[in-house]
Amino acid sequence: MSDLTALSLPHIAKLHAYTPGLQPTERGWTKLNTNECPYAPSPRVAEALRREIGEDGASLRLYPSPQSSPLRAAIASHHGEGLTAENVCVGNGSDDILNLLIRAFCTQEAAAGYTLPSYSLYPVLIEIQDGATQVIEFDRAMRLPLDRIAASTARAFFLTSPNAPTGVAFANADLERVLASFRGLLVVDEAYAPFATENAVPLLARYPNVVVVRTLSKAYALAGIRVGYALAHPEIIGLLDRVRDSYNVNRLSQVAALAALGDTAYYSGVVEKIKATRDRCIRGFSTHRGWFTYESQANFIFTEPKNALGESGPAISKSAYDFLFAHKVLVRHFPKHALTAPFLRISVGTDDEMLVLNETLDAWLKTTNA
Repeated sequence: MSDLTALSLPHIAKLHAYTPGLQPTERGWTKLNTNECPYAPSPRVAEALRREIGEDGASLRLYPSPQSSPLRAAIASHHGEGLTAENVCVGNGSDDILNLLIRAFCTQEAAAGYTLPSYSLYPVLIEIQDGATQVIEFDRAMRLPLDRIAASTARAFFLTSPNAPTGVAFANADLERVLASFRGLLVVDEAYAPFATENAVPLLARYPNVVVVRTLSKAYALAGIRVGYALAHPEIIGLLDRVRDSYNVNRLSQVAALAALGDTAYYSGVVEKIKATRDRCIRGFSTHRGWFTYESQANFIFTEPKNALGESGPAISKSAYDFLFAHKVLVRHFPKHALTAPFLRISVGTDDEMLVLNETLDAWLKTTNA
């Protein structure tokens, strides 16, 4: 350890940073590894950005709305359910919102809980805070461990629904069974909710300890813009505002998000197209290939590859991943957990991109027929 590292807080010196999916800069990749939307944002987004910048860019010299006030009002209106701007906090992506929640509710004495597997950023944010953790593991059936979550003493419990990386969604009825006993904050991380059949927003009216977290990176094709938000009781929103950076969302991101939320017809078409491709690919993996594949309600697929001999397992999924990578097809492999190691997570791309994926997997299968 260098002298400079020794100057840091001890828990930071030992910290392992979050590892995002690869973002190649050269051309020629079929990129199915980070759950980005395969289609462009609404044309209204580019138009709104051009208007905001103007000919001379003079607006950029001014700070944005500190609270993203117009955007908060638009988000509340978008969801309905009796929500107002006081129920909304906007962040620099949903990761910013998750960070604010950890900052406001987690210490060594007040643990943060989460399921495993789930979003791998959670433990990193807790470690940055030097907080305590409570981890509840799924088994392969991916049924929600209701009793264990309900009995958790975590100050805040983070539940990804639909789950990452499996895509399995959890019903509101099950969440209500948890909420009947759980007295901490239940954070329902709904990054992929636009692709699911149900979401937790209606629970906000009945349970003041629910926080719903959303992002515009997936269904709204604004991953490069970085806008996410929390929906919660005004008292919780007030706490998040106390620990939030004053200008955490830049003015161009606010403008782009407003334009995107205003074009519901365009995005409904995008979501339906992605869901149709997803469901067709799940049938292809499950029926045609005979690979165990979770019934995803997200914009990705979690499937367990088999080689030509019918073998599966961590070594088989790594072989498929490496072959795809060598042929410039990017997917994700999570080898560090026994449940995820035999699987690949594949973002839903365009139909042409999924055709490239399947042709490359066919070629991989031929190499394993020995």
